[in-house]
Amino acid sequence: MATQQFMTWVSGAWKLLTATVTSAGAANAGQIVALNTAGQLDTSVMPTGIGAETITILASESLAAGAFVHIYNNAGTPNVQNANATAAGKEANGFVLSAFASAASATVYLAGMNTALTGLTAGRMVLGATAGTAVPIASAPSTTGNVIQEIGAAINATTISFEPQIPIVLS
Repeated sequence: MATQQFMTWVSGAWKLLTATVTSAGAANAGQIVALNTAGQLDTSVMPTGIGAETITILASESLAAGAFVHIYNNAGTPNVQNANATAAGKEANGFVLSAFASAASATVYLAGMNTALTGLTAGRMVLGATAGTAVPIASAPSTTGNVIQEIGAAINATTISFEPQIPIVLS
């Protein structure tokens, strides 16, 4: 998609200017903004506090698109790994919408809609025993030492509204 352009009167002459799609901050002050290829405003043009709640964290293992992830302290450095319900300490604190290789800087969503999933049935979901997955609440892990953590609701076959709850360790 070609970036939008517009005509403006500058210092006594017409000038063709290109609209800004992504912002570099103060250098783009006063510019007109255009929608990105998804038909949305890029988060870089939004004021602080408006937009997706994301952080960038080093991935300590490969993360699949749509994976629910756990943020943890790795020798004083925040890292992110696949969340899973097999033991306490790997509960879901976020999710990723894109795949990331180990040692890559991963964009982690702390709230919102995880739209990178497949095969879901509408209803309440819990963290699964398989790395990064969610399962229907009726299929919650049941082994001693496993964790049950409700993570939100599937609203269609590809989307979970992420609302993590306090995990419960089974005894």
